[in-house]
Amino acid sequence: MLTLKIVSPEKVEFTGEVESVKVPGTQGNFEILTNHAPIISTLQKGVVEYDGKQLEILGGFVAVQQNEVSLCVEKDEEIEN
Repeated sequence: MLTLKIVSPEKVEFTGEVESVKVPGTQGNFEILTNHAPIISTLQKGVVEYDGKQLEILGGFVAVQQNEVSLCVEKDEEIEN
C-alpha cells in the first residue's frame, strides 16, 4: 500500500492509503506502485488517478519516498466516477 497526500493551494484534497497512483508527468504519464524508487518529478496538465477517483490538474510536483506519495498540485476540477 501507498500513503497518498494531495495538496492544492486551497486545501488538502486527499490523504489516505491507495494501491496505485497515475500521474501526468512532464516527460509522460507514469504509475506509482508499492516500493517505487524514490523520485521527484514535475507534473503537467492532465488527470491524477487513484482508487477509482480522478482529479484534473493544471500542473504541480510529485515526490515519492518509502511508499509515501506527496502531490502538490494546482487543481482544475474534480471528476466524479
